[in-house]
Amino acid sequence: MTELKLHNTRTRRKEVFVPIHADDIRMYVCGPTVYDRAHLGNARPVVVFDVLYRLLRHVYGADHVTYVRNFTDVDDKINARAASSGRPIGEITEETIGWFLADMAALGALEPDQMPRATEFIPQMVAMIGDLIAKGHAYVADGHVLFAVESYKEYGALSGRSIDDMIAGARVEVAPYKRNPMDFVLWKPSSDDLPGWESPWGRGRPGWHIECSAMSYELLGASFDIHGGGNDLMFPHHENEVAQSCCAHPEGGFANVWLHNEMLQVEGKKMSKSLGNFFTVRDLLDQGVPGEVIRFVFLSTHYRKPMDWTEKKAKEAEATLRKWRDLTAGIAPTDVAAGVLAALADDLNTAGAIAEMHRLAAAGDVGALKASAGLLGLLGDELGDWAVASQVDLGGLAGRLAQVRDAAMISKNFAEVDRLKAALVAAGVEVRMSKAGVELVPGAGFDPQKLEAVR
Repeated sequence: MTELKLHNTRTRRKEVFVPIHADDIRMYVCGPTVYDRAHLGNARPVVVFDVLYRLLRHVYGADHVTYVRNFTDVDDKINARAASSGRPIGEITEETIGWFLADMAALGALEPDQMPRATEFIPQMVAMIGDLIAKGHAYVADGHVLFAVESYKEYGALSGRSIDDMIAGARVEVAPYKRNPMDFVLWKPSSDDLPGWESPWGRGRPGWHIECSAMSYELLGASFDIHGGGNDLMFPHHENEVAQSCCAHPEGGFANVWLHNEMLQVEGKKMSKSLGNFFTVRDLLDQGVPGEVIRFVFLSTHYRKPMDWTEKKAKEAEATLRKWRDLTAGIAPTDVAAGVLAALADDLNTAGAIAEMHRLAAAGDVGALKASAGLLGLLGDELGDWAVASQVDLGGLAGRLAQVRDAAMISKNFAEVDRLKAALVAAGVEVRMSKAGVELVPGAGFDPQKLEAVR
């Protein structure tokens, strides 16, 4: 069996992955808060852990892996969106979940085995909070229930921070009812205009952190193999999850391995609305950037390194994928290449795996190329419509433009040549004309529907 090595945030080193039970691999990844479209940065952990999910299924068998990713559907951001829009909360969350699943499917991400919603597990959260109070790890104050950070001696071990450092560097909510500035909310009161559930501490709603502890326990147990997410969640969210879970269930170890992906940049800068470089996955898809191209760009950088999205990378990715799709068209996949599997088994080195796939393409080993690409979620039929459509639409048009040009060389009337070229460029097609002939290359903004103007 292939030996996997993963960089464990908890131990600060790369370790051989030893599952708790080889026939029952369990992984939990923090999902989105559903109040708006997923931006490009939100998609990076989805793709990263989708590759890990595929790899675990390949190594241990699809029936032996359980992947859980949650939806946070009770949150102050959702409440604010409902208040500003006048729409019901349930309508907003249902719509946003649908958007998220559609956008991630467009990137080739498999759906996890279970996708629990926080509102489905309120009773389990209430029970865990009550248990934490009974064990002396939480207290009731001013209608709130708070976790007592000082009651858990290992607090800060995951992120590598002391409590004093965390207080100095964090945006700590100032509240007179807190015993310690770092204590965090497990339950808070709800007014009549906000979502709320009955509890021993009054009508209210859960804090953010408790939901993942309650859901992971119910679905995966007190100990499971892998917990993942972006490194922006390491503190305070994941740190608080560890504290809650280990105090509520000291018989378990919560997550054995922690994986955190680095953040995303756009053209070398942090993505932000103020810089004008903030966009959602749907924005890119609607601009004609294929989901497979987005996925390829993501995988071209190791998950533990910052990823820089650039237009140049997108164009290079599209050119590579078109070439590989041409090479593997009609070819049945054989076996995943040993070099590709070795790269992925070495802490998800997707960039190394892609380098190996370039070598397979150069060597003409197209069966292994197709199988290896499949393991990374590439070159599958489900993501191939963009490439197939462009091949069908552009092949005849290149010949037509060549004929029109030849006729124009005789008549010296290039009006129709210019019209066709302008229409092709407007459809996102690069027109390359030389003595050897005419070549039409779809660009990142290629839109087959706009080709109607060329006909």
